[in-house]
Amino acid sequence: MPILADFIPTETVPLDQVDRDILTILQINSRSSASHIADEIGMSVPAVTDRIKKLQESGVITAFTVIIDNRKVGLDVSAFITVISESSSHYSEVVREANKNSEIVQCFTTTGNGSHILLAQTENTQSLERLLRTIQDWPGIRRTETQLILSEYKGVHAIHIP
Repeated sequence: MPILADFIPTETVPLDQVDRDILTILQINSRSSASHIADEIGMSVPAVTDRIKKLQESGVITAFTVIIDNRKVGLDVSAFITVISESSSHYSEVVREANKNSEIVQCFTTTGNGSHILLAQTENTQSLERLLRTIQDWPGIRRTETQLILSEYKGVHAIHIP
């Protein structure tokens, strides 16, 4: 499985209005068929299919996915975990370890107090505590700071494409 760093673009991909329209429709419903999209934007199905394929090949579209309500599947605790490491020499190891752990759903490299912020989803506080002990055993980790997420009012389900 590729790590998130593999998807960091080296340059911006030029998009025209048709690309933006296709991306807007797919962000609302990634299961939209090429025929539905073609009807919406007034293009042929093969042209839309070709555009979507090019957006995937260029790395603009990295995946088609489903958004799941974590609480409805038994993952009641969500938390942001700031990782404070001994030095930047452990930067890649943190990313590698985060990618191996299924309870960590996102890993961000950051500026500020820590080198990484992890978004974790666990069953309960006991499983969060086990996860924190695991993270604190990773090479070079000095400590962690954790903030529990009480409620989510706006998720990143669609972005505005300039």
